[in-house]
Amino acid sequence: MITTTHPALQPAAPVGVRSVSMLRPFAWLGRGASDLLACAPANFAHSATMVALGWVLMLMLGRHPYFVAAAVSGFLLVAPVMTTGICELSRLRARGSTPDFDASLDILVREGHDLFRFGIVLAIAAALWFILSEGLLATVLDVPGPGVAETYYRGFIDTANRAEVISYASMGAVLALVVFALSVVTVPLMIDRQAAAGVAMRASLRAVARNPLAMIVWAALIVCLTAVGFVTLLVGMVVVIPLLGHATWHAYRELVS
Repeated sequence: MITTTHPALQPAAPVGVRSVSMLRPFAWLGRGASDLLACAPANFAHSATMVALGWVLMLMLGRHPYFVAAAVSGFLLVAPVMTTGICELSRLRARGSTPDFDASLDILVREGHDLFRFGIVLAIAAALWFILSEGLLATVLDVPGPGVAETYYRGFIDTANRAEVISYASMGAVLALVVFALSVVTVPLMIDRQAAAGVAMRASLRAVARNPLAMIVWAALIVCLTAVGFVTLLVGMVVVIPLLGHATWHAYRELVS
């Protein structure tokens, strides 16, 4: 009798990673800019939706540190999943098609299960940062819990000194670096090769370990561009979000063999 192995039970093919030069992230941004312009209407639909959501959160949550942690760090930590549709635009364009917004959403149906699992990991990281920041502010920096008046009429930055702000930001930076290492190539690998979330995250960690200098440059570029987006009250995110999403696809193409 001939027996077959169910595809879901077959071992996943190994994912190799390549070494790249330290300045390759600039090339990823350049190629991402090309995709951004080629798929401008679809990109605008994605980024405008995320920016609108950001404005709603800013209006609702005010400037208190607990809520700033939830809004700002939450965006940074969960952004890799939010840009899935943008990565899909680059994938489809690389295959010679001219994708639209609807086509970029199909991947959420096809790979929704593993994308959801990866999203859970990022959501846990965001929640962990929220809890840790609350403990830091309450026990170390002695910042009181948020009331309605505190939330809307005064904020942490108005009363904290420089050392407190640096301490607060440093904790978030450490967690953000962990999430960065887990997500450098994860989403593109899942949508391009149907890799499981765990396989994709391990490949991302290997890519970071093999290319520390390039990853430092890439992380710095992400931070700088994101800062521009926040300084412009999220208006700049209309460009920054799709630019980074497309560049992530090109990073994957060079980092994963």
